[in-house]
Amino acid sequence: MLTRLIPSSQQPLPAVGLGTWQTFDAPNPGAQPGLRQTLETLHTHGGAVIDSSPMYGRAESVVGELTQQLPAADTFFYATKVWTQGRQAGIAQMEGSLRKLRRPSLDLMQIHNLVDWQTHLPTLRDWQAAGRVRYLGITHYTDGMHAELERVLTQEPVDFVQFNYSILDRHAEQRLLPAAAARGVATLINRPYGEGRLLQRLRGRTLPEWAAELGIGSWPQFLLKFILSHPAVTCVIPGTSSPEHMADNLRAAEGELPDEPMREKMAAYVRGL
Repeated sequence: MLTRLIPSSQQPLPAVGLGTWQTFDAPNPGAQPGLRQTLETLHTHGGAVIDSSPMYGRAESVVGELTQQLPAADTFFYATKVWTQGRQAGIAQMEGSLRKLRRPSLDLMQIHNLVDWQTHLPTLRDWQAAGRVRYLGITHYTDGMHAELERVLTQEPVDFVQFNYSILDRHAEQRLLPAAAARGVATLINRPYGEGRLLQRLRGRTLPEWAAELGIGSWPQFLLKFILSHPAVTCVIPGTSSPEHMADNLRAAEGELPDEPMREKMAAYVRGL
């Protein structure tokens, strides 16, 4: 399993994790054994990052309930977000996340979509100093907010920035990824499949023969290896509730990564389909 260092601490982080938007918003996780198996697969294949948010319905509660059933509960990297207006509302929401995730502290707390970030950032710094969160970060999911993410991370010390990036949505390469690298900020990549549109586009298509040179055995691995081959990418967090898909995603972090000419060949191939 490929790992990348978190610049602010030099802690190695497995390069493929799990997003929980929609996939873990389950009314009765006990009736969906695939959810627990997905978390088990994440662990057994060397992954760690679980990314959630109060915005994601019951996802935090489901993650908390299921991870507490696993011997590996303390080995995961728990990331969630604050998504509200106002200092006291933010504190209450973060306290709620700790309860739902059943953790005494969290690995990463992020300001979701930059909502009231000027208010929440001092609170996060207080929580970090008190040991209630290890890392703090900011997030968004659209190209149009990359400039604002860049502005915040160049003006404020943060540990992580999360944003969208994929083989056909490469806007982040222009300024945001270089800025994160220059500032020593770890990156979490969301929407690696363009909310599923890329996989729909590729369904039924045959992988090019040359993909085997990189040990690529599926389209998800193809798309994720492209992302991971950018040196400023720390971890990519595709969402899934399927243990089979989780295992497939994690294989993208094994073996060789494409160099720059191969990256462009991969992108051109997908554009042409």
